[in-house]
Amino acid sequence: MLPKLLAAGIAIATTLAAAPVLGQSLNGSQAIEEIQITSTSRRSVGLADVNASVSVLSQDDLNLIKSSHYQEALNRLPGVAIHRNNGQESLMAIRSPVLTGAGACGSFLVAENGIPLRSQGFCNVNEMFDAHTENAERIEVVRGPGSAFWGSNAVHGLINVVLPKAGDAGEITLEQGPRGSQRIKGAYGSDYGKFKQLFLFNGQSEEGYRADSGVDQQKLSWLYNYTNDNGTEFDGGFTVINLNQETAGFVAGTNAFEDSNLRTTNPNPEAFRDSINTRMWTSISHSVEDWNLVITPYWRDVNMTFLQHFLPGQPVEDSEHRSLGTQLAGYRDLSSGAQLAIGFDIESTQGNLKQFQPNPTSGSFFLRNSIPQGRHYDYDVDARQLAAFVNYEQSYDNGWDVSLGLRLENVQYDYENNMINGRTNEFGVACRFGCRYSRPADRDDSFTNLSPKLALSYALNEEHDLQFRAQRGFRAPQATELYRLQNAQTIAELDSVELDSFEIAFKGAGETWNYSATAYYMDKQNDILTNSARENLNNNHTKHQGLEFSLGLDITETLSFNGVFNLASHTYENSQISGGLDIKSNDVDTAPNTFGNFRLRWRPSSDITAELEWVNMGDYYTNAENTADYEGHDLANLRVQYTLSESITLSLNVLNLTDEAYAERADWTTFTGDRYFPGEPARAFFAVNWKFR
Repeated sequence: MLPKLLAAGIAIATTLAAAPVLGQSLNGSQAIEEIQITSTSRRSVGLADVNASVSVLSQDDLNLIKSSHYQEALNRLPGVAIHRNNGQESLMAIRSPVLTGAGACGSFLVAENGIPLRSQGFCNVNEMFDAHTENAERIEVVRGPGSAFWGSNAVHGLINVVLPKAGDAGEITLEQGPRGSQRIKGAYGSDYGKFKQLFLFNGQSEEGYRADSGVDQQKLSWLYNYTNDNGTEFDGGFTVINLNQETAGFVAGTNAFEDSNLRTTNPNPEAFRDSINTRMWTSISHSVEDWNLVITPYWRDVNMTFLQHFLPGQPVEDSEHRSLGTQLAGYRDLSSGAQLAIGFDIESTQGNLKQFQPNPTSGSFFLRNSIPQGRHYDYDVDARQLAAFVNYEQSYDNGWDVSLGLRLENVQYDYENNMINGRTNEFGVACRFGCRYSRPADRDDSFTNLSPKLALSYALNEEHDLQFRAQRGFRAPQATELYRLQNAQTIAELDSVELDSFEIAFKGAGETWNYSATAYYMDKQNDILTNSARENLNNNHTKHQGLEFSLGLDITETLSFNGVFNLASHTYENSQISGGLDIKSNDVDTAPNTFGNFRLRWRPSSDITAELEWVNMGDYYTNAENTADYEGHDLANLRVQYTLSESITLSLNVLNLTDEAYAERADWTTFTGDRYFPGEPARAFFAVNWKFR
């Protein structure tokens, strides 16, 4: 498939390269050469100068979208297909299938101001809700493995939420939506010269479209900046996130999402999720001779409790971890014109996990005699992450640029079981059919990985570039994959997941247009899966290839177009039996071959902005056997923003304009058959923004 995709990409890119320069800046927004990002090198660089598959959602974009869920914003970007579950939950996909189960979390690194939201060994598939996206200055997404500046978990991609700089600010936004949905967002800051500060806050409350699915969430950030007399700059702050959510589960039955009597029901009214995430950091920048040194110490505390309503017996998981870490980097411009960066990362984490089932197991005779009531797991894990990296970039007069990077990283775990070892209930009594949950004895584990990167770029002319990248991403096993075992497994002998990525891209930008066309091929080895005996194994080999297109174009002085379109193929590459079938060469489940996002934006005056959005999700298989599928959907959204005065702006967002019956996520299991998270019907949100400073 890759040769055909590559040929199509080259043809489209060549056509786009001939596009005329039309005149004004794209959509009247920030020109691409003015956009700054930090995700590729952990310091601010121009987007036009970066040799990486990186996309940016600007503050203007985020203010117009006013997303009720971060999916609505991120899915505008190439290669990104986040599926929303219920409430603030989600499953992520960046150049990948929508990953679920073992091996899913930790395949993407999610950070805020360059600080990962969670320690690399303690991920959660829903951790994106712990980022302060609502008040962000921009959101940066790197597709494919992270650079040498990022380590474990940046396998398929990286999301970095960048908060505004401290300084003068004063505004508040109030929003009202359907079913009691209310949101408030604000910013207040002051500039005292050498010292600046900024408070950001966001709160939302909604009853939920489905029964017993309300959400309450609060987010607070404080940011500061101080420069002393010798030029040393301190830039830091803290973020606190609190989530209290009632969770709705899947509705089961073929096309149940179309049934008006089922769509609003909740088969798991008892389900909940409570999460508190706190982060503190300070970046200290100082120039010493020819070096610019940046050291960023940080502290993180994560606590989450939720009912695992999707498991027999519905146990409660209570987990937490606390981390203290430091990022250190030095940057230097060499006499040859090259740029050199070297650095070290160190992080120490203390974590623990408890799983407790308050009620007896219901269901079949087998389940009742294999899943005991009471404690299933109670363990502590001390983790340490050490890494060193180097990155070299050189530009040549003949139009060539080269970037070389290398990262060496070691992750160590010290695991201590606080219960009786083995496959028993909490009192050491064996289950009649063998207990499902197995607790390994105390042990230590260590993983070392090397991550190289090569990137070449050639300027075809002043407006068009050709780029090539080859790099490796890796992911050390997570603590839960090593120590939360089941059935007869007492030791999980796991290796790090490795992904080799190769891509070629055409990029171009003029005063009124920009485009990119990228073909990628990725080979993923040692992926972790849970087999039919519920053992965690390195037994999955998958291939990922595709084409990503993006285009921005001013059609007239008042009308512009922006869109992304994705072609992808994600397949199993090793023989394994699932449902009695060998699934080698099958599509990975929940891996649409096509999806995209297309927008027309109209600005008849500086006071009015209107946008019509078409969201396309192609069909996909919902099981590994490729015998069940979801037909996909198309949604239309309308957004209008009107500046009433210098201080007042009004907004109206209408989502699912045509009232389409669709599924946010479709799935299939042997026990339930087809099951879905139903999408919400047409709904409108009205907001007022008041800038009082």
